[in-house]
Amino acid sequence: MRLVGLEELLRTSDFISVHLPKTPETAGLIGVKELQLVKPSVRIVNAARGGIVDEAALHAALVEGRVAGAALDVFGTEPCTDSPLFALDNVVVTPHLGASTVEAQDKAGLAVARSVKLALQGEFVPDAVNVQAGGVVAEEIRPALPLVEKLGQVFTGLAGGLAATLTVEVRGEIAAFDVNVLRLAALRGVFAPVVEEPVSYVNAPLLAVERGLTVELTTDLDSPEYRNLVTLRGALADGTPVSVSGTLTGQRQVEKITELDGFDVDLRPDSHLVVLRYHDRPGIVGSVGAKFGDAGVNIASAQVSRTEQGGDALMVVAVDSAVPPAVLADVADTIGAQSARAVDLV
Repeated sequence: MRLVGLEELLRTSDFISVHLPKTPETAGLIGVKELQLVKPSVRIVNAARGGIVDEAALHAALVEGRVAGAALDVFGTEPCTDSPLFALDNVVVTPHLGASTVEAQDKAGLAVARSVKLALQGEFVPDAVNVQAGGVVAEEIRPALPLVEKLGQVFTGLAGGLAATLTVEVRGEIAAFDVNVLRLAALRGVFAPVVEEPVSYVNAPLLAVERGLTVELTTDLDSPEYRNLVTLRGALADGTPVSVSGTLTGQRQVEKITELDGFDVDLRPDSHLVVLRYHDRPGIVGSVGAKFGDAGVNIASAQVSRTEQGGDALMVVAVDSAVPPAVLADVADTIGAQSARAVDLV
C-alpha cells in the first residue's frame, strides 16, 4: 500500500471524507489553500469534528463551483442553527448524528450497563460526569485503586478516627499520569470506617469538606525503593503524625503495605489487622499470641518492626476474625502498649 500526502490526496480524490480528532495540528486542515487544489467534481464529507474543514472557505468553493458538493455532520460552533451553507442545494447537513448508528448505540448500551454494574458494586465508574477525577483515568492507575482505598482504611484505623489533615503522596512511574483519582480512592477508604452512609468516589470529597478534613495531593517521579509508592500522611488534631504506605508488586500486582507510622513492614492488607505500639523487650510476641489464643482469635501472621533494639517497636498481627474491643484492651494492657488499633478491611 502506497502512502500519499495531503496535497496529492486533494488533487486526485473524487470523495474526501474526514475522520480525524480535532487538535491544534488538524484545526483548519482543509481551508482556502487546500480547496484550490481539489477537482471541481469532488464531494467533501466531514463527520469528524467541526473546524477541521474551514466552513467559510468551503462555502466559497461551493458557490464558485470549485467543489461539487458537501455533507456536514459537525460544525465549528454547535449546536449550529444558522449557516450560509444551509442555503446551498449541494450541501447536506445533519445535527452531529455520526455516532447514532445501530452499532454505536449497541456499544453505548453495553458501556452504560457496565458503568451501572460498577456503581452498584461501589467501584470506580470512569465515565461518571460528577467524579472529580480530572478526566480519563489511565490504565496504569486502575490497579492501584483498591490498594489505595485499603490504605485509607488503615490510615483511619491507625488514627483511631478521622484525622485533621491528609496528604496523598504518589511516587514513581504512575506520577507521570493524572492521579487525582487516587486522592478520591484514599478519601473513600478514609471515610468508610467512620460514616454510616455509603462512601463513593462522588461523595467522598464532599464528606471531606463537610468534616473539615484538609486534603492535598503531591506527586514525584522519583521513587528510590519501589517502582511506584503511595503514602497517606496526616496528623491528628493534637498534631500526632499518622502515615501508611503501600505498593503493588510483581506481574500479578500483589498489594503490599510497606510502612506504618514510620516503621518498615512487608505485609498484605488482609481483612483484619491489629497494630500494637510498645517498648521493645523480650516476651511480647509470646504474650500477644497467648492472649489471642485464650480468646479464640486465630493468628494468620505476625510481624515486628523496630527503630532500634530496646526502643520503640510496632507489631502487626493479621487475624482471621475481628478482634472484640475487650480482647484488644486486654492485649494492650498485658504488654503495656502505647497504642493498640484494630483495622477491619471490609
